[in-house]
Amino acid sequence: MSSASDSGHGSADLIRIVSRSSPMALAQVERVRAELAALRPGIRTEVVPVTTSGDRWMGDLSKLGGKGAFTKEVDAALLAGEADLAVHCIKDVPADRPLPAGTVFAAYLKRDDIRDAVIHPEGLTLDEMPAGARIGTSSVRRVAQLAITHPELECVPMRGNANRRLEKLDAGECDALMLAVSGLERIGRTDRISEILPVDTMCPPIGAGVLGLQCREDDTETIEAVAGLGDADVWKEISAERMLLHVLQGHCNSPIAGYAKAERDGRLSLRARVFSPDGKTVLDAHEWAGPLDPATLGTSVAVALLRQGAREVIDTIPH
Repeated sequence: MSSASDSGHGSADLIRIVSRSSPMALAQVERVRAELAALRPGIRTEVVPVTTSGDRWMGDLSKLGGKGAFTKEVDAALLAGEADLAVHCIKDVPADRPLPAGTVFAAYLKRDDIRDAVIHPEGLTLDEMPAGARIGTSSVRRVAQLAITHPELECVPMRGNANRRLEKLDAGECDALMLAVSGLERIGRTDRISEILPVDTMCPPIGAGVLGLQCREDDTETIEAVAGLGDADVWKEISAERMLLHVLQGHCNSPIAGYAKAERDGRLSLRARVFSPDGKTVLDAHEWAGPLDPATLGTSVAVALLRQGAREVIDTIPH
């Protein structure tokens, strides 16, 4: 592996950002570039695009080894010194295995909207759709919760980036879509939203709405350059959420949902739910902690769910 000096990158005046080539990924990188330009005007950035196996594969993600399919090539570029920074949707970064050795999250950006949106060509809400309407989603989390709230609707598998899914909807492959509000905001398509679901109806995935900046852990210059983009409250929230996922040993097909919330007074809450895919089993835990240790809160909520039988529910799902 080449050192920073012999790649012509001895100073932090240029940061090379590796990115998947999807419109969403590139929009996320542009946000980071803009925030970095405002914070550190002396630093130039350039984008190093990669196509991941997850982008090329349109089948079931679990056959590729889960969500890591979107991060492997990005990690490789970082570790090989071909790039200095990677931008990840934290909800796509597996928590059942740690970050690749030699890399670290240097910052989590301010959190975007964590809710899910419904997109229907005529603007119908879930309650207004006729029985048998086909909802395009491959998320076990969404399928399980829709089975609870709207058992009369049918879920059909739907992969591809958000733009591609909107095309499939317009081509009639489903009657409606569910997508993250934050993702639609990033690609400038909030005009398509028919309904935004409250978190009580549709609990978000762990890490929803958060972008994490990953660096090599020995690259102190890049880490120092981007650390100021981080949000202290989000750091607490994600630390609690990812510890929960780690203790539950959740994988990308796990019907686990939840979110932490840092309050102004320093307290931290974590609400988490585990579902069977048919929505018949719902486990629920919600706890509060002081400002001290988000990881302990994540562990405690995970243990509360394990006491209710979460292990059996998670392990019955193939991955």
